[in-house]
Amino acid sequence: MTTLRVIALIGAALALAACGADGEPVQPTLNANVGVSTSGTYVSRGVGLHRGPLSVFLGI
Repeated sequence: MTTLRVIALIGAALALAACGADGEPVQPTLNANVGVSTSGTYVSRGVGLHRGPLSVFLGI
């Protein structure tokens, strides 16, 4: 599979779980960081879902 297809598949799974199609909706989490180092500034962000022992996180 290409990287784009894997990202699309993970996105579809996250959307399906978040909308509650398979049961009670799961609230997604959002993480955003801004950092400063000697080589400049950087921004990182991601979204994730947590349900029981399963966690899915996609960093962007």
